[in-house]
Amino acid sequence: MNIAVCDDCREDALHLKDMISGHNVELYFSGEQLLAAIGNNAERYQLYLLDIFLEEMSGLKLAGRIRDHDADAVICFVSTSDAFYREAYDLYAVQYLLKPVKQEALLQLLERVESRQAKNKEAFLRFKWRGKVGTIPYSNILFVSSREHKLFIYCRDGAVQECIGKMEKIAGQICGDVFLRVHQSFVVNMYCVDSLDGMEISMGDHRIPVSRRYYAEVKKRYHEILFEEMN
Repeated sequence: MNIAVCDDCREDALHLKDMISGHNVELYFSGEQLLAAIGNNAERYQLYLLDIFLEEMSGLKLAGRIRDHDADAVICFVSTSDAFYREAYDLYAVQYLLKPVKQEALLQLLERVESRQAKNKEAFLRFKWRGKVGTIPYSNILFVSSREHKLFIYCRDGAVQECIGKMEKIAGQICGDVFLRVHQSFVVNMYCVDSLDGMEISMGDHRIPVSRRYYAEVKKRYHEILFEEMN
């Protein structure tokens, strides 16, 4: 993970870097220096550790500028005071660490960020079509069907993405608590199912067959989700 530490106190910045192992850490001693690095797209960071009391530009203002450049930036403020706690979270800071920063608190932060990154990576289905690679959020997928040696990804927004691939590979990648194989030619987002009527699933205007091979598992998961929603 690439981490940017911005603190005009060199000693504090070096202290943070010394506590972080197994990651690439770059030090910046002013907000302008950090913004210059990311402004020309030369650097990209998964985590920003920002001192709030920077002299030329406050950490809060710097965070806003970083957000303008990278809306998904993961920001943590480091400060000798918790006076700006509320303002920090208004900027969607993932955490607020008080100086002197303790090793345990920093390790917890790194674990949270790594876990978040892992979930984000798993939240998109990658596809190939006509020489290009794209992604679709799992949350936007209704179901995937196969026919004539092609896959079709049906989305909640009405889009249908055609792509190349094998149903076996897609099923192995996404099936679990949310997606289930319901037929040789269909993988379905079970949380988008309107009803299970006999051997057929209804999803809006779509009617999807359920084969005998998968029916017991599909019925079980469908009723589990109904129970979840009632509670």
